[in-house]
Amino acid sequence: MRHATEHADFPTAELDTALRGGPFHVALRAAIAARGLPLQRVQHHLSRYGVKVGVTSLSYWQQGARRPQRPESLRAVRALEEILRLPDESLIRLLAEADDRATAGRPAGRSYRSLIEASDVQDRLRAELGGSLDGGLHTLGHHEHVRIGARRELAGREAHHIVRAHRDGVDRFLAVHHGDPGSSPRDMRVRALENCRTGRVHWDQDTGVLVAELLFGTRLRSGDTFLFRYGVDDGTAGVSGEYLNRFDLPGGQYSLQVHFETAALPGRCHRFTQHSAAAPRNGRQELSMTEPHHCVHVVEPRIRPGILGIAWEWE
Repeated sequence: MRHATEHADFPTAELDTALRGGPFHVALRAAIAARGLPLQRVQHHLSRYGVKVGVTSLSYWQQGARRPQRPESLRAVRALEEILRLPDESLIRLLAEADDRATAGRPAGRSYRSLIEASDVQDRLRAELGGSLDGGLHTLGHHEHVRIGARRELAGREAHHIVRAHRDGVDRFLAVHHGDPGSSPRDMRVRALENCRTGRVHWDQDTGVLVAELLFGTRLRSGDTFLFRYGVDDGTAGVSGEYLNRFDLPGGQYSLQVHFETAALPGRCHRFTQHSAAAPRNGRQELSMTEPHHCVHVVEPRIRPGILGIAWEWE
């Protein structure tokens, strides 16, 4: 009897280890074994979530012969977390970490862990400055212009915001800048360019996150709209390979333009999205550079929670 109990506990112990350290296929195999489900039953449960995945694909996933990558496959992985009673984003996180390892040679890439740490730091710095998640403002338009310098570094960016207050008394905005790995936020400069002035600036040296208070000089009433513009001079890190923005709340139009110096033009550029910092990247789309301006851009009609960015490869 004791032997049978130990045998029954083994899959659960293996699952705990696999969920902590991966890789994805080992964790998936351990989760299916721990729940005692044949692949046909897993497929049946997935169909109840409106997700169609073949038994052969499930078998390949748990063997490591293939990895879920398409949007439909990632939907299946999220459903599997519920079906197999796993922590939220536990399997998705392992996929994201596998993507990090696969692109380890990419310059200044943002790893899963760095995004999670930066997210936590942003929340802490916002709290230090007394800010809430949306600051009493809805975003109607958000337009960013990012500059990549002659040393291939993130030289800086400018942001133009169009907002509407949804409560009385709003008089400021908390701007977030996340420098590339190795950046020094204490050496960055925040510039208030239009309809605002710079207030308190807090930063975290380890993650390269800076949060700046932009003061409007007036108190908005609920329903009032406001336009303001600011910039951040960076240039404190090494070679840059991407720029991304994390959105916590839905909003209006977002545009991102990246401008490259003539002396530092990339070979290829593409847009990407992430459901969250723990999720793999998807929504990849190649971008053409406009001549003679050396710019690439994306325009999203409506902001959705998640991550949107542009990445590039140097020749």
